[in-house]
Amino acid sequence: MRAYKIIVLAKQVPDTRNVGKDAMKADGTVNRAVLPAIFNPEDLNALEQALRIKDQNKGTTVKILTMGPDRAADVIREGLFRGADDGILLTDRAFAGSDTLATSYAIAQALKKMDKIDLIIAGRQAIDGDTAQVGPQVAEKLELLQVTYVEEIKELKGDTIVLKRRLDHGVEIVKCQLPLVITVNGTAAECRARNAKLLMQYKHAKTFTELQKEGGNYTSMYKNRPDLSISEWTVNDIETDPAQLGLTGSPTKVKNIENVVLQAKDSKVISSADAEIENMMVELIKSHTIC
Repeated sequence: MRAYKIIVLAKQVPDTRNVGKDAMKADGTVNRAVLPAIFNPEDLNALEQALRIKDQNKGTTVKILTMGPDRAADVIREGLFRGADDGILLTDRAFAGSDTLATSYAIAQALKKMDKIDLIIAGRQAIDGDTAQVGPQVAEKLELLQVTYVEEIKELKGDTIVLKRRLDHGVEIVKCQLPLVITVNGTAAECRARNAKLLMQYKHAKTFTELQKEGGNYTSMYKNRPDLSISEWTVNDIETDPAQLGLTGSPTKVKNIENVVLQAKDSKVISSADAEIENMMVELIKSHTIC
């Protein structure tokens, strides 16, 4: 049984259940300062699949890669609490305002800097965009095979993996060779809870920027505990074309967002009589509910 090197792509997202009038800036980007930040739900499903491989294959390592502002390091800490081994925060003002194309470009360039990777796992999509594009775009940029809508890793032996995909009209079993990019559905197994021992071990894990802002004197502790240092990469740490980063490299522009609340209305019960069904159809057409 061999060990695998797994990278989990995770994103800190605004909680879209609390979208208000100030949720979008004038430039069409999300105003993250006014929205609570959470670990993207389907990325947690992806993390669980990675941790299951780690459980079954001694020596396997799981590293989280996330792109975002300083506070996105919370995603890495959350991953460490649940069983991940390490994490990298990709952060720079040059990445601000990235759409899926610019995001996948930056992530792919960061992945190219890493040693041989066996498996890249991401959530199907992020709840702040619902595009399901970043994972496949990363695979294309790295020229790797990809399998989307994965619900379960059925088997992993050597360089061969068997996956169950959940599709609209059923399931599909796929056998594929590593290295590979997979995206995981929200119908996959939920991520395990935080481990109390790991929580105590990594609760002080921080990036260099966080340490500077905090101003606390943890120098000796971090010198003796290198596992508490979360790696922080900027645009200077990866090879990039500035024209493909941030707003400049983002052809997608958001014009407006709004919070749609579905409200229950009075219901109407009808029988199976033709006349009642016909009257209901007339009402629906008249109200433009159907046409």
